[in-house]
Amino acid sequence: MTAATPDDLAIHPRRIDFELPNPLPKHWHGGDPFKSHFFNSMSILFPDGERFFIDSVRYFRDRVEDPRQRELIKGFIGQEGHHSREHIEYNRLLEEQGYDVKALTEPVRQRIRFANKHFTPERRLANTVAMEHFTAIMADAVLREMRWFDGAIEPMRQVWRWHALEETEHKAVAFDLYMQVCGDRAQLRRAMRLSTFFFLRDVTRGVWHMLKRDGRLSDVGTWYRGIRWLWGRNGFFSGLWSAYRDFYRDDFHPWQHDNQRLMQAVQQEFDAINMLGTKS
Repeated sequence: MTAATPDDLAIHPRRIDFELPNPLPKHWHGGDPFKSHFFNSMSILFPDGERFFIDSVRYFRDRVEDPRQRELIKGFIGQEGHHSREHIEYNRLLEEQGYDVKALTEPVRQRIRFANKHFTPERRLANTVAMEHFTAIMADAVLREMRWFDGAIEPMRQVWRWHALEETEHKAVAFDLYMQVCGDRAQLRRAMRLSTFFFLRDVTRGVWHMLKRDGRLSDVGTWYRGIRWLWGRNGFFSGLWSAYRDFYRDDFHPWQHDNQRLMQAVQQEFDAINMLGTKS
């Protein structure tokens, strides 16, 4: 099955003021510590990761002659930069709750320093492509099924759906650039295996740390419900397996998972938010 980035796709950062609650409720996701800290742990990874993604794409930008592709790259950089700024503020609120954000981000920064020193630009871009696919399939789940945020307070639900919408929108930018400048599928598959390992390890480490700070580390019920929510039948991660596995195919393209109609429907949510903000 072949696919390509839609001809009418436009990528622009959405300037939305989410007004995250300060102080942030400790268990903002329906009072559930595991679900709250799962998303919190991802937020902690984003600022450094997204700067790495921007740098890996920007390195090859001057090789692109097609004006439309250059415009998509510009939109990608703008969206990822805006995500980083929003999650820096989100993470500041987590620090104020007593979580050691610096300790959790240091392993990520060490890996990025190592990659920048020892990996070729093509390999760094391959890592970006892999993580962009991972975030894109998670984003699709967040947009497609409201149940993943059942019980979450509204500002947090909005910020995660906004992030998911833009991750979906630019999901093929790094991939298309990589196929133009390198195209080594074997390197992409290696990058995905490595990225998957580190992502799962980092998120688990974050959840572990936050539950420990909450005094809930030995709460068997919290872990049981959380792991079932992630990995059980129709769980958040277990439901991604088919889309995740597609990445390893020789003919894979991100837009084989065509969710343009879903994007349009979710965009209407944010159009409504902007209208309410204008009236108030």
